[in-house]
Amino acid sequence: MIYATTTADTVSIAMSLLSLSPLIDQVLRTVARRYRLPAFADAPDQAQNASPSTALAIAIEQARRAVVCDELPAAPVKRFFVEALARLIHEAMRTQSGDPVFQAMVLRHRAAEVREYASLSAHADQDRRQIHAIVNAIAHPAKQQRILPGPQREALAQLHACASLSFWSELHDAARLLHGMPEIANKSSVERDLTRLLDSPELERLRRLDALASDDLVRQYRSLWDRHGPRPGSSNAVAQGVASQQRGAAVEALAAQALEALARRLNEAEGDRASYRVVTSMRVPPSLPASPERAKTEWDVVLLRRANTDDEATVWDVGLLVEAKASVDAATTDLSRLLRGLRLLAHAEENAAYSFETRQGMVRLRGASLRALTTDEAALIKAVLYCCDAPPEMSPRLLGAAGRMQLLSAQASLEFASALTDSRDADPQDLEPVWHELLESPRWRAVLHQYPMLRQVRDLMVHTEDLLAAINGTAVSS
Repeated sequence: MIYATTTADTVSIAMSLLSLSPLIDQVLRTVARRYRLPAFADAPDQAQNASPSTALAIAIEQARRAVVCDELPAAPVKRFFVEALARLIHEAMRTQSGDPVFQAMVLRHRAAEVREYASLSAHADQDRRQIHAIVNAIAHPAKQQRILPGPQREALAQLHACASLSFWSELHDAARLLHGMPEIANKSSVERDLTRLLDSPELERLRRLDALASDDLVRQYRSLWDRHGPRPGSSNAVAQGVASQQRGAAVEALAAQALEALARRLNEAEGDRASYRVVTSMRVPPSLPASPERAKTEWDVVLLRRANTDDEATVWDVGLLVEAKASVDAATTDLSRLLRGLRLLAHAEENAAYSFETRQGMVRLRGASLRALTTDEAALIKAVLYCCDAPPEMSPRLLGAAGRMQLLSAQASLEFASALTDSRDADPQDLEPVWHELLESPRWRAVLHQYPMLRQVRDLMVHTEDLLAAINGTAVSS
């Protein structure tokens, strides 16, 4: 729906949307930010006694500051970086307390059979689905029931059982047996499907995967991944996923309760002048004139204010966008999607109203309200919150998990770790290529700028209890 506004109206709307309520501003200003990061060390030599991850984070931030000023980082910064990276690799390669994921990566880097196994495993699920589809076309239990008891029916049952149990070599043998039966020669569709099964690259890859699984290095590789966590698709992985969803839902419920309390305070304070409400799971409509690719398209909890328009149907403005996260790391990896989500909303046409689905039903939002959302840091802190219920760390990690893994998975890092494994001399200077990539490669931009992003996420993050305390403790003023 389109509604008319004058130029003066547009300016007025934009100004009003910068601060929907002094009470909201006060809550955001006074709420405790227990997840905030400490100030960085100003000199690289202060990183000497820090953990390898912290030392790396400090060196990277020093490098970023130099790059922003169009300067080359000082030589001591480079030295601290490569030495800290070497220490991180040593730490990750420890047998008992190291990083099993990195150790698995190093093993894959060193052993051709492990690389082949990892490559085949990457699309094994898709291969299994394809084989199951072919087998069901030949030997689905319903098809078996239409055949008289005897060798052919038994062979079909054997084929289906092998597929169900993921016995791929036995499946190949059962398919060959069926293909040679005289009864099959009169059934061209079955014969064609059996030929397709026997010749399929998918079955060949699955058979090769089975053969590699008995290799000692592959077993070691799988053991390392098992130490990291349950295998995808396993019952433990499913249970872990359910528990994670429950944790996220619990945090979202707490965030919604806090915003409901804020809406009540706002309605009490402003009386007839405004009406606030809270919606959850607000889904972005496809009618917005921008691509939603890799952008957040569902917002967990949203505070809305009734807009003063002449429309007969109620139209709302965005007051506060809240994302619920069970951990700081979850918010850190989410920030780029959130920023793209804000840019998507900001593509709204100013004079339009857009219908958003929520758990509370359909709501219509003013395009002008959406266009006012920006990714500017000063505006962001007035419009977005990450809510979490996790306790703050005693020593916050200054190097994000994604940045740490990219540093470890660099070619030079894997070569350095391989030298350690082979008891060869491993010189930290061999890690200098990682330093040059960090400074020069666009692929490393996120790592180079990882601390400002980490700081921004933590500045936006509040504990649900702190948010509710700020709402309840803020004086109401008209």
